[in-house]
Amino acid sequence: MNYLAHLYFADNNTESRIGNLLGDFCRGVDLTALSPATKAGLMQHRAIDRFTDAAPEVHAAKLLFAAKRRRFAGVALDVLFDHYLIKHWPVFHPEPFLLYKSRLYQQLWQDRALMPERMATTISYLVPQDWFGSYASLEGIGQALDRIAGRLRFANEFSGVISDFTAYQPQFEQLFLQFFPKLQAFVRQYQAAQPACAGN
Repeated sequence: MNYLAHLYFADNNTESRIGNLLGDFCRGVDLTALSPATKAGLMQHRAIDRFTDAAPEVHAAKLLFAAKRRRFAGVALDVLFDHYLIKHWPVFHPEPFLLYKSRLYQQLWQDRALMPERMATTISYLVPQDWFGSYASLEGIGQALDRIAGRLRFANEFSGVISDFTAYQPQFEQLFLQFFPKLQAFVRQYQAAQPACAGN
C-alpha cells in the first residue's frame, strides 16, 4: 500500500503517523532509538505490506500489467490502490475526503521536524503539490508513476503504465473493492493483538 493507505490505518498522533510511513524511509534510521509508539507504527506498516503482498487479489491485479512492466507492478498498484481508496472514500471513512486530507496535510506539515530527513523532504513536496489530490484522477497517478520511472537508475519500460490501468480499469477496481475490506479486518485483528504499551 502507498502513503495514503498507511496513514489511513495510523492512529491520530505524530508518532503513529511517522511510524506508519517509516517503512518507506528506513534507510539510515536507527530503529533501536524509536519510541515504542513509532516502532509500533513501523511494525504495523510492515504487517500491512506482508498481508498485501500475499493477497490473492493483489496477485491477480499484477497479472493484468503488460509483461514488460510486471516487474514494477507492486509499485504501480500501491499508487493505484490509493486512487481507488480516494474514489470510494465514503465507503471506508465517515469524514469527507477533502476535510480529512486538509487536516492530514496540516498534521504532516507540523510533524516534519520529528521525521527522518528523507521523509521530511518527501512531505515538503507532497503537501504543497497536493499529491493525494492528484491521486484522485487516473491522469494524476499516471504522472506520479512516470516520475517514479524517471528516477529509476536503469533502463525500464515502466513509463506509460497508465495504459495498463485504462485497459483493465474495471478489473483493477473490483479487485481493490474485494481486497480492502479484508485489509481493514486484518488491521483490526492485528491492532487488537498488540500490547497496550505499544501505543495502539
